[in-house]
Amino acid sequence: MHKPNLLLTKQFFAIHKINIMDGKYHLRVYIQFIVKHRHNCPSQFKMDTAVKFIYYKNSSLLKSFYHIPCQRSYFLCSGRIKQHGVHVTNYLSTSDQLKPYDVKVFCLNPKTIANYRKSFTGLGKNDGIDSFLVADYVRAGRIETDPWRGSQYLALQRLTRQRRHISEAIAREKNYVLNNIFLKFSEFALLSGEDSPVSNKFSATAEAILTEFKTTEDIANAPLEELIDFISASGHGRFSDPDQVASLLQKTARNSYRLDKALYEPITTSIACSFNCIRAFEKEQKALDKAIAATVAGLNPTEYQILKSVPGIGPVYAAGILAEIGSVRCFNSNNALAKYSGIIWRDNQSGEFDSEDTPMMKAGNRYLRYYLIQAAGSVVRYCPEYEDYYNKKFAEVPKHQHKRALALTARKLIRLIFGLLDKNQLYSPAKSR
Repeated sequence: MHKPNLLLTKQFFAIHKINIMDGKYHLRVYIQFIVKHRHNCPSQFKMDTAVKFIYYKNSSLLKSFYHIPCQRSYFLCSGRIKQHGVHVTNYLSTSDQLKPYDVKVFCLNPKTIANYRKSFTGLGKNDGIDSFLVADYVRAGRIETDPWRGSQYLALQRLTRQRRHISEAIAREKNYVLNNIFLKFSEFALLSGEDSPVSNKFSATAEAILTEFKTTEDIANAPLEELIDFISASGHGRFSDPDQVASLLQKTARNSYRLDKALYEPITTSIACSFNCIRAFEKEQKALDKAIAATVAGLNPTEYQILKSVPGIGPVYAAGILAEIGSVRCFNSNNALAKYSGIIWRDNQSGEFDSEDTPMMKAGNRYLRYYLIQAAGSVVRYCPEYEDYYNKKFAEVPKHQHKRALALTARKLIRLIFGLLDKNQLYSPAKSR
């Protein structure tokens, strides 16, 4: 029997259905092969594609393709595989049976697969078609992510992403409590700087003032000596001039709007509840910081130290960035890293028209984008070069000044981070210019 003169170069296993029985995974897999015609001259290679459906029902997946000689195999797990995508990806990437075959396991973004589906006209939807799209997406060379990095990066991601969640919860609760503070003590909420009795509206002293005194009348009519003692006790003796603080506090109370007496107690209870939530969130945030420091110690220490060498990037920001990008070797340029984080802008141009308003794409990794932008805001405070760049971009436009300047500073920071990690060198102010 004549054998075709073909060389199997790659095979893609797109998992589209998962059953768990007796604690074991039973997978249905779609396999797409890439083959090359063998010729004497390598320059005459012709690329063909052979497509086959192969289902494995309640049987061992790993033994089913051992007989297929192949230069490289890829397992593709889309995020649409219900809640088991990460579990199966981790299972395949750590399988001892697959290690001799140099198998690469990818966990793809379902949004990219959904957009790739639109390029096929009149294509239906079922399990086979879904897995075909996943395999064909990679066969076409469109994959841009890094192979699954294993449980260590996943563990660090869980911690850094949870910290982002807690930070957003703190910011949301602070914004919410400010509304109630304005209702109870309007002038206290509006004043800032030297005109305000306290510099931080969420300090222990501010909390005591807002929760211990039922109404603003109680503050305005309180004896000055008692108010001074109260401020010194609640501030743990840290105020250099408690007399001035007490006088300013009474003045603020007299200039505030008055409410009906029936409203003061419910509002005070709401403010106390919000402060308790903020304190609880801050406590958990500190615990997460310790857990992040312990987890990141088991990863690449060189890349972690490189990120920490940049002024303004501390352990948390460094760990958050490292958890999302993994290794900088996954990206061929800083533009690829910027695209992965979503810090790029859409062009809006037609003929002689060129729009000045170009929104950010925000289609990449939102967690990486969060840590990069937060790190950029911190770097601006510690690095004069980035402070000057931020101020320059801030002054260029009349609207969206802060957000635009911070996003552009983050894009500049991406170039610095990529360059340092790619060259494996610490930050130097002279070389960063």
